[in-house]
Amino acid sequence: MAKKVKKELGKGIRALLADDKVSTARSTKKTSTPSTDVQEILLSEIEANPYQPRKDFIAEDLEELVQSIKTYGIIQPITLRRLAPNKYQIISGERRYRASKIVGLTKIPAYLRTADDQLMLEMALVENIQRADLNALEVAITYQRLIDECGLTHESLAERVGKKRSSVTNYLRLQKLPPEIKQGLKDRKISMGHARELLGIDDVAVRISVYKEILEKDLSVRATEQLIKLFKNPVVKNAKPAPQSLALEYKKVQEELEHKLETKVNLKVDNKGKGAISIPFSNTKDLNRILDILDL
Repeated sequence: MAKKVKKELGKGIRALLADDKVSTARSTKKTSTPSTDVQEILLSEIEANPYQPRKDFIAEDLEELVQSIKTYGIIQPITLRRLAPNKYQIISGERRYRASKIVGLTKIPAYLRTADDQLMLEMALVENIQRADLNALEVAITYQRLIDECGLTHESLAERVGKKRSSVTNYLRLQKLPPEIKQGLKDRKISMGHARELLGIDDVAVRISVYKEILEKDLSVRATEQLIKLFKNPVVKNAKPAPQSLALEYKKVQEELEHKLETKVNLKVDNKGKGAISIPFSNTKDLNRILDILDL
């Protein structure tokens, strides 16, 4: 399973790097640096990427990376672009950059690339989507940015990130969730599967009510699906079946009896022709009146 994911994720990056090679080929030899060459760059000469889609870096995750760097060093170089002599900007690898500063390193291994602002934005966004630690809402926001800021269609975006178009669409729909549920998704209180089920509820109040019940009862995605079905199709306990309508000929009989007895008459007939006649009366005098009419 892991191999398949790796292959898909790489597809988007390869597509971007292919575009970048074309751009690099058109530039002068002075600005072209092979991406396979790893160079040691001073941390003081590096600035963060303003297009970084990740706004929240979990302290625990950074601490784990810090400990890893202390033990093993930087295993995977970051990717930079040169802004000016001795000045670089991060394309990808900001967590490694931040962790290296915490450790106290002065240099970091890096690939140097040539990229304009538009391509850099796209490369940074796509590279960050590949990260396993992004929450579903961060992925959704990044997808939207690729569409809005890079002019990608759903089809081209799906190709870039190595996903099916339906998967891209499902992520984009997460942005329609109420703020409270978005926060829960961001904090990983609910999963992508829960969010997808909640999107099936049109009523916002009901959607939030179901969300709260998911948290209170720690419901699985399957249990959430069943709960939503109950909200959409509530079962009414002790509900009386709708009265069966009388055929036209029986209605005429009922009307004639009501006319003759000068009171309400209830006539019930089942599919087999069996039935009953009910004649209500208000008091003994009214009962005697009916009996006289019936000559009883």
